[in-house]
Amino acid sequence: MAKILVFAEHNSGTVKGVTFEILGKLSSHTLEVVAFDGLSDDGVAELGKHGATTIHKIKGEGLDTYSPEGYANALKEVISSGSYDYVFAGSTSLGKDLFPRVAGMFDAGMISEVVEINFDGETFKGTRPLFAGKVLATVELDGPKPHFVTVRPNSIGMPDSAAGGSANVVDVTGNAGSIRAVVNEIIKGASEKLDLTEASIIVSGGRAMKNSDNFKILHEMADVLGATVGASRAAVDSGYADHSMQVGQTGKTVAPTLYIACGISGAIQHLAGMRTSKVIVAINTDPDAPIFQKADYGIVGDLFKVVPVLTEELKKLMN
Repeated sequence: MAKILVFAEHNSGTVKGVTFEILGKLSSHTLEVVAFDGLSDDGVAELGKHGATTIHKIKGEGLDTYSPEGYANALKEVISSGSYDYVFAGSTSLGKDLFPRVAGMFDAGMISEVVEINFDGETFKGTRPLFAGKVLATVELDGPKPHFVTVRPNSIGMPDSAAGGSANVVDVTGNAGSIRAVVNEIIKGASEKLDLTEASIIVSGGRAMKNSDNFKILHEMADVLGATVGASRAAVDSGYADHSMQVGQTGKTVAPTLYIACGISGAIQHLAGMRTSKVIVAINTDPDAPIFQKADYGIVGDLFKVVPVLTEELKKLMN
């Protein structure tokens, strides 16, 4: 049984889902959680239910807003005091920025973008994609502990149940140290929907959308499903969608439960970013489009006719 620390990233006090994925998969080990100040009482309760025995809440001067240097310095103190075997975090935008820096502080090994977790006793074996998902590698860590691991959101899946208890909360005064790069302001995006990398349902449009205004029909479907809207590189390069919406090798890599591709041919660069989706639905006028080779369900037809009808049927089903 390994002693593991899990970093709980939260947004306005609400813990991100990948944290619960990690806790559920590691339930047979000794689990502690570390989070920065602002974690809600509900978040604390949920972490306890998912197996966290202790929650370290860090607060201190210079830690009100995220900075890679400040957060890394504060985390280092908590990690150093706990004799942990492993430190896990979600492979989110923040996790990708922060945890390589923390691992470097310990001169320790790190595996990023893990999509499957296995333990042989206390020895961790992580599966991660290589070469844009064409190969899956099983990777082990060697050298000094703690070892660091980041997990791709939605790759493991939520636990079927949360049978844990309550967690002991420990308040920690963190030392941000000397911060050379200061974050003055964080401006929220206009959309209130989940980021593509964290969304469980994604509706994406390709060049066949013809213009940015036509993305309205995808947003209408997304509103019904509680989904996030994405786009192919062709749609982004054509100016139909913002780069933040791009899914693919040069955009964001996603692993939702459901991926609906509308007017996307399925170029290898796009498939590299969404091929690990649990269920793929493709809508395209070309029956020979490569996307149909990866799709679980395919509709050969005009997306401008199919999507509105599908949206109306989904409304009836969801009500």
